[in-house]
Amino acid sequence: MARLYISGDEAKITLKEHYRVDVEFYNGVKFEDLEPRRLFPISGLRKYITLLDKDGIEKCIIRDLDTLMPESREADEKCLDEYYLVPKILRIIDTEEKYGILKMKCETERGIRTFDVRNRYSDIKVLYDNRVLIRDSDDNRYEIPDHTRLDKHSKKLLYAEL
Repeated sequence: MARLYISGDEAKITLKEHYRVDVEFYNGVKFEDLEPRRLFPISGLRKYITLLDKDGIEKCIIRDLDTLMPESREADEKCLDEYYLVPKILRIIDTEEKYGILKMKCETERGIRTFDVRNRYSDIKVLYDNRVLIRDSDDNRYEIPDHTRLDKHSKKLLYAEL
């Protein structure tokens, strides 16, 4: 079966509940109760969004969120934001290494969090756009949107671990 792509105003996407959407193409084809997922969750935040049914089967792909009608784009963005909730680190308060495990205390947009990082070389990734992704020992993810904009103390603590 050929892949079905959504570009521009070819389909109307409506928010159903939590992180599910319904898709109706203007030729009459309908899909209900689909879950948007990023095909490239780190590098392609707004491009190539797959829409999966309850069985995890791909029904269609959105090429680029920015080409969708505003209502459709908002519905998909809400679902993706809910599914890919990644707290943003605003500042790093303290770091401490003990027995090879890095303990980080950070202020996030959701409050103060303390977490362990097992392997700083594989669990702390600096991306090309100055973002830093951190995965803790419980597989929770955190993001520093732009490490160059951190305060001086936070930069010092972060750069010592890179």
